[in-house]
Amino acid sequence: MAESRIVVVGAGVAGLTTALLLSKNAKYSITVAAKHMPGDYDIEYASPWAGANYLPVSRKGTPAADWDKNTWPELEKLAKHHPEAGVHFQDTAVYNRNKDAESATGQWFAEILEKEPWFKDTVPNFKAVPESQIPSGFDYGTSFTSVCINTAIYLPYLTSECLKAGVVFRRSIFKHINDAVDAHHSGQKADLVVNCTGLAAGTLGGVEDKDMTPARAQIVLVRNDPGIMCSGSGSEDAADETCYIMQRAAGKSTPPSHILKSVEPDKAEGGGTILGGCYQKGNWNSEVDPNLAIRIMQRAVTLCPALTGGKGIEHLSIIRHGVGLRPLRTSGVRLEKEKINGVWTVHNYGHGGFGYQSSYGCSEVAVKLVDEALGTN
Repeated sequence: MAESRIVVVGAGVAGLTTALLLSKNAKYSITVAAKHMPGDYDIEYASPWAGANYLPVSRKGTPAADWDKNTWPELEKLAKHHPEAGVHFQDTAVYNRNKDAESATGQWFAEILEKEPWFKDTVPNFKAVPESQIPSGFDYGTSFTSVCINTAIYLPYLTSECLKAGVVFRRSIFKHINDAVDAHHSGQKADLVVNCTGLAAGTLGGVEDKDMTPARAQIVLVRNDPGIMCSGSGSEDAADETCYIMQRAAGKSTPPSHILKSVEPDKAEGGGTILGGCYQKGNWNSEVDPNLAIRIMQRAVTLCPALTGGKGIEHLSIIRHGVGLRPLRTSGVRLEKEKINGVWTVHNYGHGGFGYQSSYGCSEVAVKLVDEALGTN
């Protein structure tokens, strides 16, 4: 049987993971075609700006919960056995204020802030944080073992795994999704296109999804070590601002020995520590807001004094500031197939702020849709 030619449009975490899973089928010849590639930093390219971690915000009983659940074993395997992927285990705590239930951040974090979230049986060591360890101003908290992903390592890792499997990468800009049919590296027309264009799906011809909107994020990357990955449900500063802290991996793969460990500040691993953030729906501003940056840092050292040894934000060692636009689809992730001008197109976009933690689950569904469309399942 002849090979089926596939072009994956988009080289963010969704596109790369989908291409990698497709490459496991020897009947597929795959090209990843994208304007931006790993190593690029551009406001149009969301994946490099992500934290990233595994903190499921999907609601119990939804397809999104299944995607997250099916992604955890893959991330766990990478953290255990593949330090070169830039994924490592982190002691994690999530703190909730009851009054944040109706705020933008509270609704975003709704499931993870439950006392009994669906993923309590998925991640290791899930338990309630003792009342004596709840930070001032919060009503309750949970702790568990999760992972943090250094996107600067992980995206090139996915690229390398794709290359080893024979996937070809091409820089391309498309005005219409059907233009990708002519982007296959063989020089022949593709049999199928996979659309992993994220926020660009809102303007790409043939797609033009009006449900796409940015959910702006702003972060500060510092050298300080928090000793724990933690998040809060909201803040007094604004309804769409919150606090999250995550230390990126730089090769360490040994699981932590216990929850809420005590460590010395200023000894973070090479990946640095992400301080965030905000969830500003409909905000396209790509510039760093210096006032927001100060609020982010202040909230971080208040929630996690270990960052600076109990000192102020002037003791944070800043690497850089960043802004990213989460590719939010207000009606939910689009995972489906359709024919556009006679060519099968499989859509896998609109993941908002959970692209990494749902990446394998969503890509597995996308692969099944490709198999169905090409009759290879």
